[in-house]
Amino acid sequence: MVLFVNACVRSESRTRELADCLFAVMNQPVTELRLMDCPFPTVDEGFLNKRDALISQGAFDDPIFEYARQFSQADEIVIAAPYWDLSFPAVLKQYIEQINVVGITFRYTKEGIPEGLCRARKLCYITTAGGDYVPEHYGFGYVKALAEGFYGIHDVEMIKAVGLDIEGANAEMIMSACRDDIARRFRKQ
Repeated sequence: MVLFVNACVRSESRTRELADCLFAVMNQPVTELRLMDCPFPTVDEGFLNKRDALISQGAFDDPIFEYARQFSQADEIVIAAPYWDLSFPAVLKQYIEQINVVGITFRYTKEGIPEGLCRARKLCYITTAGGDYVPEHYGFGYVKALAEGFYGIHDVEMIKAVGLDIEGANAEMIMSACRDDIARRFRKQ
């Protein structure tokens, strides 16, 4: 199962457009999780106490762990998140707080090293940006560090189209080049 974690907020999202292009090339069934429609609980002390108690009991079938179970069981993961304020929309951070669950998406070795429990063999991160200043170590880097260091997903790629709103830029040409790149990179897989 391909899990599509959709953090696109706008209805006419260019990031979503690139995700749709990827899915057309992949030609596989996709399960979409539209984060803007998810009623994430507030991660406060009460939430953490409940989650910690359930983890210590091994009660991983509790609904509180639904997103973590879905993430850990995906064969492939695609995250679409526009580049905002040197990162990604806050709803993606809320989602990450829900899926970081010891015993479902990762565990610690006796030496205290995180070990991934996710079965996904690949994670694709798709982003677009109006400007040209898009350091990879912010939004994408955070997700990549979690995927490789905690979830056990070592094939992590980024697809990006940037500079879309710079005065004089040909946004359609930039998007077209990115769509061509997607077709080239992912058709063989």
